[in-house]
Amino acid sequence: MVVVAALATASLLVGVAETDPFILVTSRLPRTAALLLAGVALAVTGLIMQLLTRNRLVEPSTTGATEAAGLALVAVLVLTPALGLQLMALVATGGALVGVLGFLALVRRLPTRSTVLVPVVGILYSGIIGAVATFVAYRLDLLQQLLSYGVGDFSGILRGRYEVLWLAAAAAAVAWVAADRFTVVGLGEDAARGLGSSTRVTFALGVGIVAVVTGVMTVITGTIPFLGLIAPNVVSRLVGDNMRRAVPLVALLGAGLVLLSDVVGRLVRYPFELPISVVMGVLGGVLFLWLLLSTSRSTDAPPTVSRARVRAAERARREAGRTALDETPA
Repeated sequence: MVVVAALATASLLVGVAETDPFILVTSRLPRTAALLLAGVALAVTGLIMQLLTRNRLVEPSTTGATEAAGLALVAVLVLTPALGLQLMALVATGGALVGVLGFLALVRRLPTRSTVLVPVVGILYSGIIGAVATFVAYRLDLLQQLLSYGVGDFSGILRGRYEVLWLAAAAAAVAWVAADRFTVVGLGEDAARGLGSSTRVTFALGVGIVAVVTGVMTVITGTIPFLGLIAPNVVSRLVGDNMRRAVPLVALLGAGLVLLSDVVGRLVRYPFELPISVVMGVLGGVLFLWLLLSTSRSTDAPPTVSRARVRAAERARREAGRTALDETPA
């Protein structure tokens, strides 16, 4: 909490030569609030996605949700370009919902749910949707607008243009309220039914939260890759898979990572600014590759044999040898 508060203060004051109350209220405070809300919402969304798929290597940017939201926004720009910000967020939410449902349906049809195969399929699925959106945008001269939705950038956040993010934060709060249900679903459908939990209701709630957060974030701030992958995996290694305990820590870590990326992006080429998605993409990409490689090694490694089993095998072998000697004719 102290680290997040320090990063929020640094993000608020970096690059400020003079403290102008108008600039502070109109730009600086809304931007810092948007950073906090975005970090919390995206990190918690990644945790939900991992519990729904029972795979630690997935998040909205690797399941087609963000690409489907971008494709829906291209359709909006073609049909009704003057649509308001709130309605655009609603349309993007619908597109993200279709994308998530398509990914879940695809995962269910896989012959085996390998830890590495699921995210690889998700990346391919996302790439196909993204390619379609890029082709349509290119043919209709909308490529620049589409690229703006694909790059997470908070430089244009002002008062009156970020308030929809409170809806994404509210969705994350709902996830914490229903944390126990998501924890049970993460055990598997059979275990959840045995414990009396309605898997369909919990799945619908989780998919709805993922769609709302992804759609709102795509419209307001753009895509921030790998954030929903980093925070849940780090927290999982510290406190385990209990979602009620993990959600506050995941939210704090997500907010801290976004704030840190913002500060780094503004200091690397000061007075110019790098988009947050660039900084987070480098950090998250390295960690994602490490997770893939470590998971692959643990999957391909030969099964370990306990010492007790080794001793039992040796004892059985010695007894078999003695029996053979006793039965040998003199």
